[in-house]
Formats: sequence, C-alpha cells, structure tokens
Amino acid sequence: MTTLVTGATGNTGRHVVAELVRRGERVRALTRNPAAAAAAGRLPAEVELVAGTHTAPERLDAALDGVSRLHITVTAGLAEVGPELVRRAVGAGVRRITVLWGGGVGPVEQAVADSGVEWTRLEPQEFMSNTLAWSESVRSEGIVREPYDFPSALVHEADIAAVAAVALLEDGHAGRAYNLTGPESLTPRERIAILSRAIRRDIDFVPITHEQAVDRLMATGVPRADADYVIGWYSAPSDASTTVVDTVKQVTGHPARTFAQWVAEHTEHFQAPRVKAG
Repeated sequence: MTTLVTGATGNTGRHVVAELVRRGERVRALTRNPAAAAAAGRLPAEVELVAGTHTAPERLDAALDGVSRLHITVTAGLAEVGPELVRRAVGAGVRRITVLWGGGVGPVEQAVADSGVEWTRLEPQEFMSNTLAWSESVRSEGIVREPYDFPSALVHEADIAAVAAVALLEDGHAGRAYNLTGPESLTPRERIAILSRAIRRDIDFVPITHEQAVDRLMATGVPRADADYVIGWYSAPSDASTTVVDTVKQVTGHPARTFAQWVAEHTEHFQAPRVKAG
C-alpha cells in the first residue's frame, strides 16, 4: 500500500516521510519541485517524488492514484480547497487519513472528520523548530529578542511524525485527536540557557514590545491579522500549550524527545561563522 504525504519537504512532512520509510512503507511525497527536493537530499532515496501542491487538489488525480493512506498538513491557503482534497482522496480510494491541524477544527479538519474513512487528528503544541527564528540574531549578535517569557510545552517534529506513522499504519487510532507536547514546559529564557550551553556561547535575552514582535513577523510577509494572532497566542498561552502530556509515549512507546536533543541536532544553525585567518 502507498501513503501520500503532503507538505513532504516541510518541518514535519519530511519527518513523516522518513519515519514511514524507516518502517519499510511505500511513500509518495508531494512537492512543488521534485527536482529541487531530490537535489537537496532532504528525503530518502526510496521515496517517490511527485509534483504538485495540496492547495490545487484538482491537479492531484495522478498523485492520488493507488494511494490508500494520506497525511495532510494544514497550511495557509488550504482552508478553502481542503474539503475538495479530502473528497478527491476518498474518491480515489484513500481509507486512512492523518491530519496535522492548523490550530483548530477548521474546514479541512472537519472535512476529514466527516469523510467516512478512518482518521486521526494531530494537535501538536508549539514546534521546537520555531526556535530556528532565533538563528540569525544568535549567530550575528548573541541575542534573542522576544516580547514574552511564558512557558511552552514544545514538541519535536520527529515525535509528531512518529505519532502520524503509528496512526497511519496501525489500528486503534481512528477518530482520535491527539494533543502532542514535549516532556518539558520551557520559557524562552530556559530554552536560551540550553542553547547557550550547546553552542558554548553566552546568549542574551532582550525584551521587545508586542507591537515590535508583530512588525517583525509582518516583515517576513505574514499578513497583519495572522501576525496579531500569532503574537497574541504567545501573550496569553492556553493551559494546553503549557501543560506536558505523555501522548507521544502512549502512542509510540518511546518518551518524547527533549529540547536539548533538538538543539543537539540543529547547533549548526546557531553557531557564528568561523573567521578565516588572513
């Protein structure tokens, strides 16, 4: 049986692909540019790369042909066309779906729940990979600028993928919504301390205002409404976002990865470039 993974080169999608391949499964990876994905070497060689995007489901008949399992990552632009993607997938013969939610039960998540096939919704809290937003300022200045210092039960993307793989391949997970966290709830200052030890460099925490944080996010191309929503989430974190749960261990059998493990895997992003001797 073949599994189609959307968002296959993204922060979580590539981990889903890798975990399925590790388990010996046949995987079809959906990407806008298969040649670039292959050249980058971010996906296992055994993967079948297919061109396309889940935001254009009308062009995915060939990608869905012969697929029995589907992993959907809810991203910007999918809300309007996601239900059509689900309809086409079920019509093509998909019988099991995992959906990585977009932060709530929107049109895509609801379409999956109403699809009539087995489904599992993954509801991770903050991704550890969000820490990569600090990389440039850490490398160049040894500084992290954030408006708030509240705790967050961050989860490793590979743990999200491991839960997705179990739900796709094993029985007993249909109709479940899994809240996913890491094993610790850490403030930015606590994360900075872990990162500082890993790269052996002092890193300062510099508070900024809420509006400065919104402006910084908008400068990356994020619309004002979305930037307000994201920074607002950090200003008033929910109980779910700060409370550690052991869902990863319950589903996969192994404990959730720590933030220190994530940092050890990504230290090169935060280390200052070496200056060559003249």
